[in-house]
Amino acid sequence: MIEIATSLLNVKEEEVIRKIYDLEVAGTDYFHIDVMDGKLVKRDTSETMRKYAEYVKNVSNIPMEVHLMVEDVENYIKSYLALEPHMIIFHYESAKTDAERIKWLHILQESNCKIGMSIKPNTPVGKLYEFLPYLHRVLIMTVEPGEGGQELIPETIEKIQELNKFTYENGIDIDIEVDGGINDKTAQKVIEAGANILVSGSYIIHHENMKEAIKILKRK
Repeated sequence: MIEIATSLLNVKEEEVIRKIYDLEVAGTDYFHIDVMDGKLVKRDTSETMRKYAEYVKNVSNIPMEVHLMVEDVENYIKSYLALEPHMIIFHYESAKTDAERIKWLHILQESNCKIGMSIKPNTPVGKLYEFLPYLHRVLIMTVEPGEGGQELIPETIEKIQELNKFTYENGIDIDIEVDGGINDKTAQKVIEAGANILVSGSYIIHHENMKEAIKILKRK
């Protein structure tokens, strides 16, 4: 089953509560909160995304996933756990050592929050294999993180295929999520490669009929 996580990254603050309601009606499966610190990636969305996450917590029953594109992962995890998100995803590249990554995984394991790890386009997917037993989801970035509305990098599809093949051959049950440039033209490609959760922002938010946009991405 294909699921859709709608990114609120490019929603204007004065419109966000209405968009949350409308997206719930439209059938999004998750709200995707893109938290950036201006260090791991150039853009800083920390304050805005915190507000948006609080709005989702207060007005919606749709699960929320928090995508941390930050350096100080531990403090951000502890901060967002207070909002009881469905999932927190942190970047492999945020840590300098595996010991740091394991520490963050343990913090999340002690909560009721599901765990995801993400990689940028230039990071080999094999870097994640040793962590798969800890994870519920792998998020493969199909654009360079930091800005919405980018075009999908074609080479990243091979990483989806590689991860899908590895998990199948090793009997690992895990969601493969993709984020970046997902629209009516690219959705089928990443689904065929093995992804089952698609993050989309601009395509859904700017579509004249968000419910129809979500159906198109799900290939219904």
